[in-house]
Amino acid sequence: MKSLSKLSVLLFTVILISSCGKQETGQLIGSQNRPTWGGFNPFGMVYVPSGTLTIGQSDQDVFYTYAQRQKNISISGFFMDDTEITNNEYRQFVEWVRDSTAHEIMGNKSEDDAGNERIDWETELDYSDETLNDMYYQGDMAFEGKKELDYAGLKYKYQWIDWQKAAHDKEATRTSIINKAEVTIFPDTLCWIRDFTYSYNEPQTRNYFWHPAFDDYPVVGVSWKQATAFCHWRTKLWNQFKQDEPNTEVFRLPSEVEWEYAARGGHDISPYPWGGPYIRNAKGCLLANFKPGRGNYPEDGGLHTVKADAYFPNDYGLYNMAGNVAEWTSSAFHENAYDHEHDLNSDYRYDAKDEDPEAYKRKVIRGGSWKDISYYCQTGTRAWEFQDTTKSYIGFRCVITYLGRSINDF
Repeated sequence: MKSLSKLSVLLFTVILISSCGKQETGQLIGSQNRPTWGGFNPFGMVYVPSGTLTIGQSDQDVFYTYAQRQKNISISGFFMDDTEITNNEYRQFVEWVRDSTAHEIMGNKSEDDAGNERIDWETELDYSDETLNDMYYQGDMAFEGKKELDYAGLKYKYQWIDWQKAAHDKEATRTSIINKAEVTIFPDTLCWIRDFTYSYNEPQTRNYFWHPAFDDYPVVGVSWKQATAFCHWRTKLWNQFKQDEPNTEVFRLPSEVEWEYAARGGHDISPYPWGGPYIRNAKGCLLANFKPGRGNYPEDGGLHTVKADAYFPNDYGLYNMAGNVAEWTSSAFHENAYDHEHDLNSDYRYDAKDEDPEAYKRKVIRGGSWKDISYYCQTGTRAWEFQDTTKSYIGFRCVITYLGRSINDF
C-alpha cells in the first residue's frame, strides 16, 4: 500500500512536469519551441566590448582641413579578426570558388528538401577530366605547354538585402530590395608592379599569393568589392556548418568608426593602437611596419609586408592595426562625414553603382601601410581609395556584430 502510494506520487509528479510549459496552462509563458543560444566565439576573432569612442584626430591636423572634428560615438560590441585576412585564408575562398565552378561544369548537383539545387560536395573532383579543360589556358594562352588554371575566370555570385531602401522607401517591393552581384575574386598580383614606377617587384607578383613563404602574410591586391564578396562567402560557409543553430549576424567589413574604436584598444584619444604618443618604444624600437624616415623601409623589420601577427597586439588583442597593410572599411568617404553621422553605431555608407560618378565610389581605408609614413598609422587618420581598385598595400579584416549585452553574460 505504501509502495502504491509512492508510485502514485511519482506518476503525478511526472505528469505535472510534463505539462509544464504547455499552452494549456493558460499562462503567458512565451513560445516554447525555441532553439537554444549560448553565444559563439568565432575562430581567429577577438571580442571588442560595447563602449564610447571620441572619433577624430588625436594629434595635429597636418593638412589643416578642420574636417575631422571630434565627436563622441557609442558602439555595440562585435567580434573582429585578430589579424588581417592572410593569403592562406583568402586562398580557401579562391579554392572554394574554383571547386564550385568545376562542380557546376560537371553537373554535380542534388536537390535539398525545399527543391533547390545544391552543389554535391561529396562528389570528388578529377581536374584531369577533359570536361574541365575550359578552366585552363588553351592554345596560344598556354605558357611553355604548362597546364595552368585561368583564375581570372573564377567569379563569385551573391545576393544581399538593401535594408535602408526597405526602411525608407514605402513603395519598395521584396524584389527591389534584393541586390545581386558577380565578382571576379582572384587577387590582382600585378599591383606589385603597377603601384611602383621603375621598381623591380616582379618576384612579389610571381610569389606573394602563391608561395608558402607568404601564407601568413596579409592578402593584398583585393578590391573593396572582392573583400565584400569574401565576407558574404564566409557567412555562407558558417551557416552551412551550423545548420541547427539560429542564424547569426553576417560577417562584414567594419565601419570606419568600428575600426577606429577597435584600433584604439580601449585608449581613447590615443594616437597609436598601443596607447602611447610615439612610434618607438623606450628602447628605440619601432612598433609597426611603415616607412620610417625618408625611406628606410627595413628599419622596422619588414621591407614590404610582414606576417599578419607580427609586432605586439593592442589591448584588445588585435595585431597590426597600425601599419603593415591599410584596411578596407564599409564606410563611404566624405570629407565632413563626421558632421552627418549619428552618435549611435555611426554608419556612413553608400553602395555605389558602376554608372555612378567616381566621387561616389570612394571607400575609407584605415591604419596606414608598409609604404606609408607614420602619420597614416595613427588611429584617427583617414584615407580613401576607389572601391574597384587594387593595391599592394591594402588588405582587410572582418567583423561580426555580437548578439546580446555582453559576452560575460554567458
